[in-house]
Amino acid sequence: MSAHAPHLQLASPRLRFPRVLTRGAVARRVTELAVRPMPVRLRYPDGTVVGAGGPDSPVLEVVRPDALYRRLEEHPKIGLGEAYMAGDWRAAEGTDLAQALMPFAARMGELVPKPLLSLRGLVDRAIPRTQRNTLEGSRSNISAHYDLSNDLFAAFLDPSMSYSSAMFDPAAPLAGQDLHAAQVRKVEAVLDAADVRAGTRLLEIGTGWGELAVRAAARGARVTSVTLSAEQRDLAVSRVAAAGYTDRVEVLLQDYRETTGTFDAVVSVEMIEAVGEEYWEEYFHTIDGLLAPGGAVAIQAILMEHHRLLATKGSFGWIQKYIFPGGLIPSLQAIRDVTHGSTTLRVGRVQAFGVDYAETLRRWRESFTARWADIEPLGFDETFRRMWEFYLAYCEAGFATGYLDVAQIRFSRR
Repeated sequence: MSAHAPHLQLASPRLRFPRVLTRGAVARRVTELAVRPMPVRLRYPDGTVVGAGGPDSPVLEVVRPDALYRRLEEHPKIGLGEAYMAGDWRAAEGTDLAQALMPFAARMGELVPKPLLSLRGLVDRAIPRTQRNTLEGSRSNISAHYDLSNDLFAAFLDPSMSYSSAMFDPAAPLAGQDLHAAQVRKVEAVLDAADVRAGTRLLEIGTGWGELAVRAAARGARVTSVTLSAEQRDLAVSRVAAAGYTDRVEVLLQDYRETTGTFDAVVSVEMIEAVGEEYWEEYFHTIDGLLAPGGAVAIQAILMEHHRLLATKGSFGWIQKYIFPGGLIPSLQAIRDVTHGSTTLRVGRVQAFGVDYAETLRRWRESFTARWADIEPLGFDETFRRMWEFYLAYCEAGFATGYLDVAQIRFSRR
């Protein structure tokens, strides 16, 4: 076992078997109604097939029907992922999991019959108060994911250790492009958006493993970077030192709300998703207060459509339970509303590139699978493997179908 064993044990939780009165009959009926017109095939152990898919369409194998549908009936938003973790269903041999999930992601708003949508309140669970992003809660939420193991992330990320969407060159074929080059392009683009140059006093909210801080320092900026992940901070400090920029970069283990000073530019790459709706106003108000006159802000954010945010923001999902506790994806409208109502910041240029995230996630999942023999000895088990396989494929399907998007957003003072 590695030195991170206590965290790893939390990452592969014991799956509680649900208690339901109908033993999954309702969930099975609803699922089969949804799948019947889809270009997929749902195959049961007895050979029964449901779905409109042809011979070349994705095949989902139901290994344990009773367990799968009882989990789905207990909690539709969590049961599917838990059932995959437990091995109750799987993608058939020759079927890519993300490809199999894409027809569902593309029809997310149509999967449940409208009469049943009115009963959503009976099955939705509120987000636990233990996941609130208070100062202490944020530390716990971030540590639960990012402090798993630096070696885990290094196994499937590119050499920049960038754990956010790459930005591929739209003028070149996607398949032939190098992931590392695309990640560097992303970092340089967000620094350009914030006008980072020699002499810039830059605040980075969410350090990652230090790539952005190093590249900003290479431009001649003086960087203050804050993170709540002790694992990330330690490696980022080492990478900054190895690059020779210790005199220009300070990496602090602290919350953005504890940051003081005045900065010419503020950047934050895919950190707003961890802030939580309750604290969006404080997040942008803090940035506004730290920004010098004439300064610029650039963030990279995962986004969803506003009506989907309104429909789902109060309910507890599989991603929040197992992957990103306390997380919530905003909409562009929500960001505009919050900044307009409580800050002097105004949304300017928005550069969206959601299809690039689908490709980024595909490559991460491919590397994760290929490197599993190196990852498992770090202290991770088969439940964890299936959990992360589902997480990466589930997100890839969301971006590939447009259910999710990602964008770099530049803000300036009104």
